[in-house]
Amino acid sequence: MRLLDALLVEFDHETGVTRQLLQLVTEDRAGFRPHPKSYSLGELCLHLGRVLGWTAAIIRQPTFDLHPPDTPPAERPRFESMASARAEFERQAREARAALAAASDAELLETWSLKDGGKLLFTLPRAAVLRSWVFNHGIHHRGQLTVYLRLCEIPLPPVYGPTADSDARPEPDHQSQP
Repeated sequence: MRLLDALLVEFDHETGVTRQLLQLVTEDRAGFRPHPKSYSLGELCLHLGRVLGWTAAIIRQPTFDLHPPDTPPAERPRFESMASARAEFERQAREARAALAAASDAELLETWSLKDGGKLLFTLPRAAVLRSWVFNHGIHHRGQLTVYLRLCEIPLPPVYGPTADSDARPEPDHQSQP
């Protein structure tokens, strides 16, 4: 199996799970914020799409600067509605998958660098950056999303297996070891 094939399978699975969870967020809950320093639920949903948006830059550019010198800071997109957040996620998912599908294994093994204000933060193979800064980063924020949903009393569907809200869940066995 090519490296690309493995990444595409993972990408498709994880975006599918995230898509399923985004569908649970209603407009009336989008303003929910578990802490004043936290994203609102809607902002978190919007951010999940933006994380996917990094894919094309990682594949197509050898480096990215978060805050290029002599450039005004980029404005953070504003949450408008759940419909627009879902549409942004779908747009970013399509563009990310297309960029990923067009990459070769050789390109995925080339190094990529992240800078901040011209200062080098790290250099890693593109595949490692995609797994860490896109896939894992998205999974991290999706985990936050499940906590927000739970706090809003929204039942959680299975993600990696049954949840406390799933119909078919086994009784806990406190004697067994993993």
